[in-house]
Amino acid sequence: MQGVWLTAFSAVDWIAFAWFIACWAGYGWIVEHGPDGRMRGLLGVSHWYRLEWGRQMLRRDVRVADSGLVGNLMQNVSFYANTTIYVIAGLLALLGTMDKLIDAASDLPFARAVSREVWEVKLLLLLMVFVVAYFKFTWSLRQFNMLSILIGAAPPPGEGTEEDAQRFAKVNSLAGDEFNRGIRAYYFGLAAVFWFVQPWLFVAVTTLIVLVLYRRDFLSHTYGAMKR
Repeated sequence: MQGVWLTAFSAVDWIAFAWFIACWAGYGWIVEHGPDGRMRGLLGVSHWYRLEWGRQMLRRDVRVADSGLVGNLMQNVSFYANTTIYVIAGLLALLGTMDKLIDAASDLPFARAVSREVWEVKLLLLLMVFVVAYFKFTWSLRQFNMLSILIGAAPPPGEGTEEDAQRFAKVNSLAGDEFNRGIRAYYFGLAAVFWFVQPWLFVAVTTLIVLVLYRRDFLSHTYGAMKR
């Protein structure tokens, strides 16, 4: 079976797949670590504001607003986690109707005739992307739960330390980073759809996704407004 899969894919398919993995993993590493190990773009400036949020929270007598903000973040993450479950269920259903999917896609422009095994592998790749997204969203949701516990356990005004604010910001950033990874998986999942049509189109859309993400993380008006 392994030999059949190796021969069923063309060299262009392997190039497209390798480019997809390199872009997905490489862009995440550049944004989150960079050459000097620091977060970049919106992720980097967001961490500073999370730290300032922690400092302000420690000065407040009533922390209802902080709890409300964390609850709003959890609600957004929960929405994406629930949506991802429906996407995964839909993709699993497509595995049972593969013949209809192949017939429908054969009428698309630039579509190529490939074996059923190739279609199954491509669908499994798309399924894997959204499974990764689901794990990211659920882990983010759990970390936001931990953040709400930190708010409840925060010392009274005047007794908090910089270490408390740093701890709050760290957990907040970890949860936010996982949420961003889930969103990023959605973007690359959209790119993976185009592998069903044509591998070079898959490469082009993957590249376009990277450019869109880069612009939003580093060149957007939002980043310009938040940058210090």
